[in-house]
Amino acid sequence: MTSTDDVAFYGFTAVPRDPEVLFQNHPTASGDSPKQDEFTVKDFPPPQSALANQVRDFVQNELDPQTFNHSNRVYVYGAALVKTHFPEWKYDNETWYLACMLHDIGTANKFLATTKMSFEFKGAIVARDLILKLGGVEDQADSVCEAIVRHQDIFVKGGNITQIGQALQLATILDNIGLRANTIHPNLIQTTVAEFPRLGWSEHFACVIEKELHLKPWCHTTTFEVPKWTHGTRSNFATDVRGNEVMKPYD
Repeated sequence: MTSTDDVAFYGFTAVPRDPEVLFQNHPTASGDSPKQDEFTVKDFPPPQSALANQVRDFVQNELDPQTFNHSNRVYVYGAALVKTHFPEWKYDNETWYLACMLHDIGTANKFLATTKMSFEFKGAIVARDLILKLGGVEDQADSVCEAIVRHQDIFVKGGNITQIGQALQLATILDNIGLRANTIHPNLIQTTVAEFPRLGWSEHFACVIEKELHLKPWCHTTTFEVPKWTHGTRSNFATDVRGNEVMKPYD
């Protein structure tokens, strides 16, 4: 592939970072009743390449079941959202899958408390190194790495982000807080949580947030918190995650 082809194939194509800009006057995603294609989880099978299978095995071995299942749900929700509302985004599905499966690898016990880095940054490095070690090409590893680094830049309004980075942000915040859940069909949510149960994900992830805040009061997660956040102050982010009314029936 040429350099230009690589940009599109590996999901580097630039799109607005701010979803409000991305969705403004969008023909299918704006307004009170976005289009909801009647997909189910079976419409988005994971890729079965050697690389995808090895990454899946690594992630399943390192992450707890709640986070592993969350990573799988993010893959499904993001794929459905893009297929419905951004069908012109034609990036490689394997690269998308790797980004989803590895986006929270930095929360694994092996990494969260053994580094002073924020979990997204440590996880991005782990993901890039793993993909290259397993034979992935550098552009693929870089795409996954960048998406993971930026996947919690929720309050950045200006500028752009990669397509895979934006899809990852939209899908994670949907599963974690329920934001823009009306952009996918309820049947997709129901079949996806049946395949990959939440297992109390809201409370589980809220505790992970609080653990990192306690361990690393400088971490990137503090961008969700009040200015000059200090330990002992209730976490806004953890509160929002626990208050996920959309996914509460499935927790």
